[in-house]
Amino acid sequence: MFVGLFTIAFFLFAHEGLYDYDDYNYARYAHQLATGTFDLPPEPGHLDYTPLHQRLMVFGPVALFYKLLGVGIFTTTFWPLLCTLGTSLIFYLLYRQQAPVVASAAISLLGLHYFTLNLSIYLYPDNVLMFFAAGSAAALLHGRRAAQKHPVWWGLGFALLNFTALLSKETIVYYLPFYLGVLILDLWHGRHGKFWLAALSAGTTLLAIYLLVCQVAAHDLLYRFHVIESVNEVRKIGNTSTGYGGIVARITYMPLQLLIGTGLGVALLLVIVAATKSSRLSSDACYWLALAGSSLAFYWLGSTSLSYYNPNSLLPRMLTPLLPPLCLAAGFGLDYLVRTGRGGWFLALGLLGCAAWLRSSISIVYGLLGGFFALVAGLLSVGVGRKKVERYGPGTVFFAGATLAVLSLTIAIRPAYFMSKPSNSGYFAQQRVMQQELRGPAGGIVLMDNFSLHKCEIMYGFQVPTGLRFHRYAAYDTLRKVPGRPIWLLINRPILSNDELIPQVISASAEQVLTRFPHRKLHARDNGVELYLLLN
Repeated sequence: MFVGLFTIAFFLFAHEGLYDYDDYNYARYAHQLATGTFDLPPEPGHLDYTPLHQRLMVFGPVALFYKLLGVGIFTTTFWPLLCTLGTSLIFYLLYRQQAPVVASAAISLLGLHYFTLNLSIYLYPDNVLMFFAAGSAAALLHGRRAAQKHPVWWGLGFALLNFTALLSKETIVYYLPFYLGVLILDLWHGRHGKFWLAALSAGTTLLAIYLLVCQVAAHDLLYRFHVIESVNEVRKIGNTSTGYGGIVARITYMPLQLLIGTGLGVALLLVIVAATKSSRLSSDACYWLALAGSSLAFYWLGSTSLSYYNPNSLLPRMLTPLLPPLCLAAGFGLDYLVRTGRGGWFLALGLLGCAAWLRSSISIVYGLLGGFFALVAGLLSVGVGRKKVERYGPGTVFFAGATLAVLSLTIAIRPAYFMSKPSNSGYFAQQRVMQQELRGPAGGIVLMDNFSLHKCEIMYGFQVPTGLRFHRYAAYDTLRKVPGRPIWLLINRPILSNDELIPQVISASAEQVLTRFPHRKLHARDNGVELYLLLN
């Protein structure tokens, strides 16, 4: 309940509108799908000849929300929010009765992870994929249980969930080695035949239909594969420019640095606790440990291209498919700790080591959790009285509840901090200014920063007023001045002072831009967003 409410609060109070070209394009495709103008197979060289255009399960549901509720930033991002909440719901349904500590820990580790929450407020494919990936892994586990009475239906569901995951993002392939391994083991032991017959039959049928559509629409059976490889080829020089030393660093310590730097060190250490005690844990724990290990290895060492070695990007959002098995495996590690009291010193030293290594804001989270586990381990080591241990120690509801509460509240510190920060995009203020002040029949030209340009269409619900045009600041000197056509200057101070965009995207401050246009008149102002009329 706490994680769900916190997720919704983050969605409402930390929302920053659109982030970049990816979510803008997904929103544009959704609008095209809703209005019947979507082009299924763009030709090579077309602007939309990208993998983004093939991810129908990212923008398809958004198109439905557009039809039902209209075009807006919240209807645009409602789908990733639902997928974020849905993943936690899968954890809850799996283990609410069998292992409530596992369910609670996994929900907290995933649902309160900053980047999970951050991706719930943007139209990116990662949390959508996470939901379908978690569902497919859960279907494989549950559908093969000895007491399962409907293996055929679960096999069909497994195939369908993997297909929808493939239509969300290609990185569902992280799970492929594990799935193949389970299939081979089951064939070797001659078990779960009905499940696999249904899954393989349905999967083959779905894939055949998809390839047939590609052949009919694009005259290319492997259209999607060729789109991906064409993008990889364009980026080949940049992707291979790091040299041998860069590749060695990428496949050795850099993924670990990313995992710890994003706050996943807590989950990693709990997974190690579970892995070292795997002989004493349930088959479910071993299942999630194996999936976490194989998918992590695939991400760590795998390539996004078949023509050359191109490691997966070291971006926090690329870790999203790893989160369901990683957090569930970590949940079993925490469950072992709260039942036995063992592993506290290891967690304490590991977390404090992460804090000392990073020396950044995330060190606060590691330090607090490390201090808590050190305190617990210390109290259990010195002995605090048999009656107190029996009442409050390992194996009690109090100890499990207190540990989960500390874990959840500590992890929530970082996203809570970002919720309290002022906007770094000024999206809603800019939308209000544009909708209220730039709707007149005279139209005009609006000069703005590079980062805000592609967001204008959705701010008008993809119905930009006639005669209104948007240009970069630098385009002013080349504009043809037409009498009666106003030229507006839009200054978005949060964007122009955003450290994440300087200097790669934003090269001038608000004051530098204003200095370039001395003849201006302030027309409107709203929370750091200013609209000026330029005087000829």
